[in-house]
Amino acid sequence: MSTWMTTDRLRLRPFTAEDADALVALDNDPEVLRFINGGKPVSAEVIRGRTLPRLCRTHPVSGRPDYWAAEARDSGDFLGWFEFRPLTEESVAEVELGYRLARRAWGGGLATEGALALVERGFAGWAVTRIEARTMAVNTRSRRVMEKVGLRFSRAYSGDWPEAIPGSEHGEVAYELTREEWLASH
Repeated sequence: MSTWMTTDRLRLRPFTAEDADALVALDNDPEVLRFINGGKPVSAEVIRGRTLPRLCRTHPVSGRPDYWAAEARDSGDFLGWFEFRPLTEESVAEVELGYRLARRAWGGGLATEGALALVERGFAGWAVTRIEARTMAVNTRSRRVMEKVGLRFSRAYSGDWPEAIPGSEHGEVAYELTREEWLASH
């Protein structure tokens, strides 16, 4: 498999059909999905039919994947994924940053490490002008990652949840960072 980027401890690469079983395991951990759907498992059929094709998609303008499988650099173990997806089909200037890691990868700074690498690549190597990340207001761990990579709180809002999950009554938050802000700090 081709590697797109490495960090000290991570290897990011495009998704392939062979990632289906690892995604099934990831999306069947209730703690991993706690702030996504309230912790409900996702069927293998949905992952193979909907999730994996979305994760394998290449953006029509950039020619790059929107989502990247994350592996442990030393062992090759699948740890989850990172999203660096342009917000529109027509431009790569504004992107959404996201991440979903297996519980065994929590607490050691891997989400921050991967997200920081994407932020730096986006601003220093690509034509990205603004990065946005969103999460539930109560997801303090994810919010902390956003802050550690330099994103700043930009707004609170109420999401349109098809089904309320614990914490959704507190709304959602968005964080952002512009290229100008990033350049001023480097």
